[in-house]
Amino acid sequence: MDLTHRDAFCSLTGCFLLVLPSPGRVRLSPQRRSSVLSPQSVISLSSRMCPLSARLLLLACLAAPLCGVEKVRNRGYRKEPDPDKCTGNDAEKPNCTRHAGEGRSAAPNSMYGSCMQGPSGTPGRDGNPGANGIPGTPGIPGRDGLKGEKGECVSEIFEEPWKPNYKQCAWNSLNYGIDLGKVVDCTFTKLRSDSALRVLFSGSLRLKCKNACCQRWYFTFNGAECTGPLPVESIVYLDQGSPELNSTINIHRTSSVEGLCEGIKAGLVDVAVWVGTCADYPRGDASTGWNSVSRIIIEELPK
Repeated sequence: MDLTHRDAFCSLTGCFLLVLPSPGRVRLSPQRRSSVLSPQSVISLSSRMCPLSARLLLLACLAAPLCGVEKVRNRGYRKEPDPDKCTGNDAEKPNCTRHAGEGRSAAPNSMYGSCMQGPSGTPGRDGNPGANGIPGTPGIPGRDGLKGEKGECVSEIFEEPWKPNYKQCAWNSLNYGIDLGKVVDCTFTKLRSDSALRVLFSGSLRLKCKNACCQRWYFTFNGAECTGPLPVESIVYLDQGSPELNSTINIHRTSSVEGLCEGIKAGLVDVAVWVGTCADYPRGDASTGWNSVSRIIIEELPK
């Protein structure tokens, strides 16, 4: 290889000489191993070596730049931190992990491979109620119930509306002075057996006597007093008159005998007013309907 070709070759490849064990030469220090030799130095070294040495030098020139470039590249790259490794203030991050050789403080956590869990935070407030959900599908119909007991057949009874049924019998100036017996009577047609009869006698009544006496006016229905529930009656009691004047009291007053009687069958009913004595008292001088109108009113009422 002539000098021109060797100069060009060394200039293009940028040869870096390593320390060559050549006698009589000074060993290069590690700081000067990457120094670039000038073309004149390369030509001088090549002329002094044998062909074998020249070949080795050529091989070293080819390999030296590659080694220098690889070292520079490794120095230029900055090692990225392990995202899963806890360093410095990152130890408080919830997703960091410590390795077994990171000091005594990480010894308890290295057993589980995760950081210590911090204290729990305060519970948050309840959220707003959610919207109503979609209505569900109808359920399966239930089974039929047990069969009920047989009921009784009840026929409906349609009754006619109630119609008033009443009667009045009246007498003018009756002036009936008997002390015992029937005074007046009035017939009435009763329509229903489950109804009641309301009876009223209104007229003038009088009783007089020298000693104490009592008279009783009462109703009968078909000749018998009422038993549903009790008789319909009124009484007049009079004490003795004044013995000094040998006189008696003679007062006529309009009075009434009134009441309800139940249990009377439907049909024609003879309603009468009678006069009689009171129990344990003597009779006196009785008078009915003096100088006035007397009347009997009969009315049928539903229960």
